[in-house]
Amino acid sequence: MDFPDKLKEVQKYLFEKCLDGWLLYDFRNQNDLATRFLEIPDSKMLTRRFFYWIPAKGEPQKFVHAIEADNLSHLPGKQVLYSTWQKLEEILKKALSGKEIILMEYSKNNAIPYLSKVDGGTLELVKGCGVEVESSGTLLQRYTSVWSKDQYADHVEAASVLSKAAEDAWRFVGEKLKNQEQVNEYQVQQKILEVIKSCGCQTEEPPIVAVNAHSADPHYLPCSDRWDPIKRGDFLLIDLYCRKNKEKAPYADITRVAVAAPKPQKKYREVFEIVKRAQAAALELVKQRFQEKKKLMGWEVDRVCRTVIDASGYGQYFIHRTGHNLDVQLHGPGANLDDFETRDERELLPSTCFTIEPGIYLPGEFGIRLEYDVFVHLDGEVVVNGGMQNEIACLL
Repeated sequence: MDFPDKLKEVQKYLFEKCLDGWLLYDFRNQNDLATRFLEIPDSKMLTRRFFYWIPAKGEPQKFVHAIEADNLSHLPGKQVLYSTWQKLEEILKKALSGKEIILMEYSKNNAIPYLSKVDGGTLELVKGCGVEVESSGTLLQRYTSVWSKDQYADHVEAASVLSKAAEDAWRFVGEKLKNQEQVNEYQVQQKILEVIKSCGCQTEEPPIVAVNAHSADPHYLPCSDRWDPIKRGDFLLIDLYCRKNKEKAPYADITRVAVAAPKPQKKYREVFEIVKRAQAAALELVKQRFQEKKKLMGWEVDRVCRTVIDASGYGQYFIHRTGHNLDVQLHGPGANLDDFETRDERELLPSTCFTIEPGIYLPGEFGIRLEYDVFVHLDGEVVVNGGMQNEIACLL
């Protein structure tokens, strides 16, 4: 979508919601949501504050420092230059005079940290102009989290790479143990990275490979000088993520579990089945709402998923949200499946993608998390990428 078309949509939204405008602000690329929406090239030096004011009606305005006058030159609107702090404050007061409610990249009480990009001092400055500031989050994700057809294709390819990497990892561990060779968490992690890189993909962080009690730590990461050996009878969890080596290619993200044994212990199976039921309940809600063409907020999916685990008696061991938005960043800026760490009241939109990844973590014992990626097509069709794990993998 071209920027003029985005601008028309935004102004229509602002008018319909009885909002006076949207004030986008950045300093040193701290508000990456604003720079992404405004399509500012990475090559631009953003060493001074800028504001881009989109009124509900009328021409936008660009408030830019004189030494970086070209930073918003690609955008429509009247440009006003400033050099001194006094001039900037004067410009803002004039632009916001008579306005009541505006949007910024702000989250009340920092309820959704992903949206809280505008610093407290700038909020004080803007509110000092006599306006009330509300969050732009609901509007913004239409432009920062909705994928193109090419992005979806890149995601599907990345998900297939992860499935291959997971299977290769299990095969690697199984062969090592069958041959009575030593193998450890770090070696498996590096094996996964080899597959990811050889398939033309990249990752922000190395994958999680966690054995036994380490799997009860959701973000445990082995490294070259910190790892545990993997032995016969051990429980294993791997969480892997990657994106294609392409601009704007989004992430895929999956988690799988296995035992280095011919069959899993009874407790492993019991916990696995609970987590699988919780994941299935969350997916069913998503499918149902989109089939019925009814709105669905991120917190609602978390609530349904968490209810299953609570009812099983393991609620206190499900210590994170149900899922997160996927985008060019592993943890994207769109709606999360969360009524636990935060209450995400943003709507889940078509052409967006998110993980469903409930988990039960028993300290000192083991943890089971199951994760796949869910994409909602424009027609409401809900698809799972990354594969569903229906039983614990047995490596021997």
